[in-house]
Amino acid sequence: MADQAPTEQVANLHLDEVTGERVSKSELKKRQKQRERDAKKQEKAAAAPPKPAKKTNAEADEKELTPNQYFEIRSRAISKLIETKDPYPYPHKFHRDYDLNNLVKEYGHLKSGEDDKSRTLRVAGRIYNKRASGSKLLFYDIRGNNGVKVQVMCQAQEVREGAPSFEKQHDHIRRGDIIGIVGYAGRTAPKTKIEKGEEGELSIFATEVILLSPCLHQLPDEYYGFKDQEQRYRKRYLDLIMNPKTAHTYRTRTKIIKYIRSYLDNAGFEEVETPILNMIAGGATAKPFESHLNDYNMDVFLRIAPELPLKMLIVGEYDKVYEIGRLFRNEGADLTHNPEFTTCEFYEAYADFNDLMNRTEELVSGLVKQLTGGYTTTFTTQHGETYTVNWEAPWRRVEMIPALEEATGEKFPPGDQLHTDETREWLKGVLKKVNVVCPEPQTTARMLDRLTGEFIEETAVNPTFITEHPKIMSPLAKDHRSKPGLTERFEAFVCKKEIANAYTELNQPFEQRLRFEEQARQKAQGDDEAQMIDETFLNALEYGLPPTAGWGLGIDRLVMFLTNNYSIKEVLLFPFMNPEQKKEKPLHDGGEEPQVPIEEIRK
Repeated sequence: MADQAPTEQVANLHLDEVTGERVSKSELKKRQKQRERDAKKQEKAAAAPPKPAKKTNAEADEKELTPNQYFEIRSRAISKLIETKDPYPYPHKFHRDYDLNNLVKEYGHLKSGEDDKSRTLRVAGRIYNKRASGSKLLFYDIRGNNGVKVQVMCQAQEVREGAPSFEKQHDHIRRGDIIGIVGYAGRTAPKTKIEKGEEGELSIFATEVILLSPCLHQLPDEYYGFKDQEQRYRKRYLDLIMNPKTAHTYRTRTKIIKYIRSYLDNAGFEEVETPILNMIAGGATAKPFESHLNDYNMDVFLRIAPELPLKMLIVGEYDKVYEIGRLFRNEGADLTHNPEFTTCEFYEAYADFNDLMNRTEELVSGLVKQLTGGYTTTFTTQHGETYTVNWEAPWRRVEMIPALEEATGEKFPPGDQLHTDETREWLKGVLKKVNVVCPEPQTTARMLDRLTGEFIEETAVNPTFITEHPKIMSPLAKDHRSKPGLTERFEAFVCKKEIANAYTELNQPFEQRLRFEEQARQKAQGDDEAQMIDETFLNALEYGLPPTAGWGLGIDRLVMFLTNNYSIKEVLLFPFMNPEQKKEKPLHDGGEEPQVPIEEIRK
């Protein structure tokens, strides 16, 4: 009996003709009824009118595009506007009549929900954020008037008579665009803030928004920002758009230069301009850039310093002169050096290096006070070490040779013997003893400079004057009046870096010729930074240079310390960069993203 049970069970099953399965009678009925219901639903759906397609948010979709895809689509859209002029996306003029810097001062008294329609404001700026609250309400965050941030509120019912429709004004506007706004001041009244007892945001309530210049590229994401250091240097315009700190640095730089110029003007100095192209590279110990003047078939040099022509002007009866401008030195580039840089040099008749130490303290301390309201600033190095710097006068003063004697434990030869070959050999032994390396050529001047950098400059965190350099290091400085072989010179250091160099000027033409000849000797030894003999300058000295003191300040370095930037490239708007090596950007399929020519986009 047990063997017959499976046969009876199979006989009670029924064939499901749809699936080909054999199932129980109850299961088969259940399946048939479900199929009947499904068939009726399909018939009903087929008879119903088609549903309208769901409207997509074009801007939301654009966020998913690659940069090249976005550029292609955006360029096509703007090209179409250029053709149709509906509206033209690059209007010739927008009359801006209100400064956003005054908004808080003039309208900050408004309470939540209040506005002032008595005055129409016309403002402009770049969009940093665009957000919608339904189809009839938009908010823009813009920056205008050199970075002032303000919210713009746009409501469909506020569109002024005669203006394009709300949709026509806003549909083609994207983040990054520059827009003009016509409207009035008011303060929003969001429930969430009012419930907390807070005021709404002071805003411009727009009655018309006009596209003034579209941004064809995606701006970097607000959250992640634009942080790639090399790209920031190469695309400074985008760096300024995305990073307010960058803009603040350069506006601080402008204030620093304005203060220096104002100080010198008020002290009776006259600003002049001297040549960039020179037949001889003189006025400093540095390697020049060379060029060629075709009309004269002559090799020339970009100036490494304006010193010699400025001193010629003192010969020519100027009492006080200065120049703020670019210098060019064909030397190494690093965190504190750039091939072209900005300095201020001045020359003051009937002054000496002691007068200029006092003037340096007065100028720089006053500048820091004007910028910060005090005398203390902080500076962080590339290694993360933070210095607290006190710029208040008086500054520390250190005599070079006595400080080196103390640091090395060696008694240096008399100053008037420092230029000899015996001293040069002796210094090599001193460097070896104290483990200081000086690359070739090991001239006396270069070795003394290395020792100074190792043992004196390293102590100069607060402003410090290093004074009384040997003559062999200072070919244009006047002999010290009481210390043979030394000069009346100082260098000002802050945070272990030089910011200024000054001295009582050598005005004795015979001695100046000997100094130039010593420089020529060093050049013959392989020092390509040594100066050449300038016969024109020597001739000027022969007419009589009054007792004079000269001073040079590295503006880039000073800006670095006062804006807390350890790289000089952070304080130069357009630092010199090596040619960019283009990198292939692989896509998901391993191919390279196509670059779309603008000619193709416009088709």
